[in-house]
Amino acid sequence: MEMETPSADKRFSTTKQRPNRRKADLAAVLRKSWYHLRLSVRHSDRVPTWDAIVLTAASPQQAQLYDWQLSRAKRIGRISASTITLAVPDPDGQRIGSGAATLHAILALAAHYHKLGLPLDPEQVATAGNNSTNNDASHMPMVSFLAKKHILLLHAGGDSKRVPWANPMGKVFLPLPYMGADDPDGPVPLLFEHVLAIASCARQAFKNEGGLFIMTGDVLPCFDASTMILPEDASCIITVPITLDIASNHGVIVASQREIMAKSYSVSLVDNLLQKPSMQELVKYNAILDDGRTLLDTGIIAARGQAWVELVKLSCSCEPLILELLKSRKEMSLYEDLVAAWVPAKHEWLQQRPLGQELVSGLGKTKMFSYFAFDLLFLHFGTSSEVLDHLSGASSGLVGRRHLCSIPATTVSDIAASAVVLSSKIAPGVSVGEDSLIYDSSIFSGVQIGSQCIVVGINVPGDNGKTVEETVEDSFRFMLPDRHCLWEVPLVGCIERVIVYCGLHDNPKNSLSRDGTFCGRPWKKVLHDLGIQETDLWSSTVMQDKCLWNANIFAILPYFEMLTLATWLTGLSDQKTNYLLPLWKNARRVSLEELHQSIDFTKMCIGSSNHQADLAAGIAKACINYGMLGRNLSQLCEEILQNDVSGVDMCKDFLDLCPKLQEQNSKILPKSRAYQVHVDLLRACNDEAKACELEHKVWAAVADETASAVKYGFKEYLLESPSKMSASTYQNKFDGCVDRFFHPRSVKVELPVRVDFVGGWSDTPPWSLERAGCVLNMAINLEGSLPIGTIIETTKTAGVLISDDAGNQLHIEDVTSIATPFDSNDPFRLVKSALLVTGIVHDNSLESIGLLIRTWANVPRGSGLGTSSILAAAVVKGLLQITKGDESNENVARLVLVLEQLMGTGGGWQDQIGGLYPGIKFTASFPGIPLRLQVIPLLASPQLILELQQRLLVIFTGQVCGPCFRFVLLTGLYAANVLQVRLAHQVLHKVVTRYLQRDNLLVSSIKRLAELAKIGREALMNCEINEMGEIMLEAWRLHQELDPHCSNKFVDRLFSFADPYCSGYKLVGAGGGGFALLLAKDADCAKELRQSLEADSSFDVKIYDWKVFLQY
Repeated sequence: MEMETPSADKRFSTTKQRPNRRKADLAAVLRKSWYHLRLSVRHSDRVPTWDAIVLTAASPQQAQLYDWQLSRAKRIGRISASTITLAVPDPDGQRIGSGAATLHAILALAAHYHKLGLPLDPEQVATAGNNSTNNDASHMPMVSFLAKKHILLLHAGGDSKRVPWANPMGKVFLPLPYMGADDPDGPVPLLFEHVLAIASCARQAFKNEGGLFIMTGDVLPCFDASTMILPEDASCIITVPITLDIASNHGVIVASQREIMAKSYSVSLVDNLLQKPSMQELVKYNAILDDGRTLLDTGIIAARGQAWVELVKLSCSCEPLILELLKSRKEMSLYEDLVAAWVPAKHEWLQQRPLGQELVSGLGKTKMFSYFAFDLLFLHFGTSSEVLDHLSGASSGLVGRRHLCSIPATTVSDIAASAVVLSSKIAPGVSVGEDSLIYDSSIFSGVQIGSQCIVVGINVPGDNGKTVEETVEDSFRFMLPDRHCLWEVPLVGCIERVIVYCGLHDNPKNSLSRDGTFCGRPWKKVLHDLGIQETDLWSSTVMQDKCLWNANIFAILPYFEMLTLATWLTGLSDQKTNYLLPLWKNARRVSLEELHQSIDFTKMCIGSSNHQADLAAGIAKACINYGMLGRNLSQLCEEILQNDVSGVDMCKDFLDLCPKLQEQNSKILPKSRAYQVHVDLLRACNDEAKACELEHKVWAAVADETASAVKYGFKEYLLESPSKMSASTYQNKFDGCVDRFFHPRSVKVELPVRVDFVGGWSDTPPWSLERAGCVLNMAINLEGSLPIGTIIETTKTAGVLISDDAGNQLHIEDVTSIATPFDSNDPFRLVKSALLVTGIVHDNSLESIGLLIRTWANVPRGSGLGTSSILAAAVVKGLLQITKGDESNENVARLVLVLEQLMGTGGGWQDQIGGLYPGIKFTASFPGIPLRLQVIPLLASPQLILELQQRLLVIFTGQVCGPCFRFVLLTGLYAANVLQVRLAHQVLHKVVTRYLQRDNLLVSSIKRLAELAKIGREALMNCEINEMGEIMLEAWRLHQELDPHCSNKFVDRLFSFADPYCSGYKLVGAGGGGFALLLAKDADCAKELRQSLEADSSFDVKIYDWKVFLQY
């Protein structure tokens, strides 16, 4: 790679400054990574995801478990449906090393693709064959195919000796409930899923060039991988600066002193690789940085372009190499051997290693670079104590300590607040100590778990037929001492699940003669105290070191006898020689090593699924019987249905309870929520027809609830037939809203459009009817004029004549014929709805007098500037003016809220507020009857207004989302605005449905948007415009979290182009197209960005001149 000339562009800094020693903000990195992961799964066309995810496994049985976990990850939305997943065991279950396992995994993926049927291009095959030797020509079609793919390879095999309780599940799948509280009804987050989130950001570094990304299964590398730079046609290893004492026990990368990439100080050529280097070696090979640290090999490796092609070639022909390793019982390391092939300084050493010559010959022509991830936070899960440290240490604020669990009242149990209880059922009479982890377990009365313990997969039997007092009194007593691990393992051919235990700090690899321990005590003390002989634990023929890993210590007996022996072996029983020692000696016993080789993974997976389903069913039942349906029953039902035997029956039982829901809570439970629960349960029971039929009631209920929130009795008034309600009756109910006696007059209402900074969606029913909402927006004119307006005149001719700015018109002779529901293709339904909500349709005064209503909207089609709502506000305000009704902005805003429900489009209050009130304003809504709106104008200084107008670009993207095009029959500017309303309605429908389902991620996202509106108000009042840009960026991420279709590839490209110039950007409104706000870093950047966009023909956008509209 050639050296690039440093750019003088001030957008990029190339100064070689001392790296920042601050580590990444774990919460911020994980939230951004999870956002990216969900976006890539839900909309992979916009955000590319991995073509394949491959896991290495130690055995075919472990690979079977991993396949189950990968299928589960797809089901719950962690992996895209389009991604190929594969678990690859080491051949014959024999360890071949991580390097050989890498080649073997790529070969297995090629075979898997071949089995699926390759869509090979004949010309590609011919070209590949012409450029190949006879030896590799047969592989070239597959090489060419894989060369374009983006593969994530996760090394997850091995036998987790230091975390033995994770062996059954695989260490990469251990529970890690970071941000678990964000989605309490969802599955417990796993280490694997967090790794996927980080990796999803790394995918974009490959761009359109195929490649491989390798990670390890016992490390969570927390850094913003979206900023990672991978050189073309090369391999790259991710490094992080580390102190010398830590580096002496790990791999170290020696990076070139010269800068390679002009725009990134963080990428350099790799000069050498060192393994557990001494101080002398670090000095000799210039491995110490200027700040006294060195570069740690993180185990994250990428191969891109030609480097990936060469690796695929070697892999597709690696079968003889693998067979040679198996025959010689040698291993090939990824981090010592395979990587060394990309570093010329290591070639001489490598050629003396097993298959080293083949590695140099196949890979030695490409280079390896180092990417310095200076802020990378390295979370290692190498020991049991490290796992607990990550749950109780500096990151403890991220931990969801109670997740999908059943826990008794504090008066009948003693569970420490710091204990982490996940997917578990705990009975009364149980105690759990501080900082302990309980996962996937059912623990009944009489069990005491100490502090800093780990309990996994334990299912202690109990008597559910007894009262709490009887259960506690009669229960079997068992105590797990502090700092111990306890877990169960189902074995092949064994009815009983084996109970296994050890000390938290036991190292199963440490031998009897090298400070080996069991349950925290030296082996000699264990043997002495219990009267056990070495020959009872280790056969005299064993050639390995005598250690916990191969000690035959765990007895297979009836459940409570195993618990009794556990008490004895952990040192809590005084019965040394009575009956426990003979019981233990005469029992069949197994070691951790034998357990690892004999796990019944099928039984374990089924048992775990049924356990999760039963827990979810219990939570759902309690929610229906005792609660206010605050849980996400749709999500809980997904887990319930994993019980193939009784899952559907459970859901049908819940369905039978639905008729009682509204009766029991009719005064406080919204009908829309009750109907949505009914719909979700019908779908869980596979009754799609009834579910679709009932969905109409959901939306009708939302409209009714919105109408009720406007003012007392308004819903019932709207539903009454006009012919049955006299004008005098109407006047009595709504005094002052309508003047029966019309006088010839004319009114003109002109309004600005609005641009929203943050807070949208918190204004939308049913959210705003049940929770507080906050929005920060601004009224603006475009090209020097107010773009939206209406003129309303009284006429002597009866009826109503409606016309728009495209020349379309409609005459309604009998206004009492106006009734909902409206045809979705009716371009005049907005005005008709306005006549309904203002009460004119229900008044007899139009029998001898008429109205002429003209409307216009001088904005592009699909603007997203709130055009429809603001036009509705203009018409409603005009009608109230001409009828001498209550034309206050607050009343008009509430009426438009109802109007949009009548139109069937839905929507919130922020658009009409944005157009009715001038300037920048912060608006809050408070649930109640009536819905209260508090509009707080920002007293913006002339300096703030000037700087905003200089730095903020208001751009029409020209984009209208796909779902809109079916409405092209609507013509004219007004009809086009209706078109945008329908586009927004597509997004609105999805978001409202998720809210009615109580989707926790959506609820937390909208809460955050409302919170950001408050923060944004303070930022603007303090003239902190750059902070406002950061708020806009977070708001834009949250909008995509709500619905990924609010953006598209063009918008993504536009924002990527603008990013170097901007402190923030977002689409206005619901998104999907329309206008964008680009907040430049300063006035000069704004000018430069504008010029660049106008000069770039690939961006067919229009940049509008605009001003803040300050007063009417």
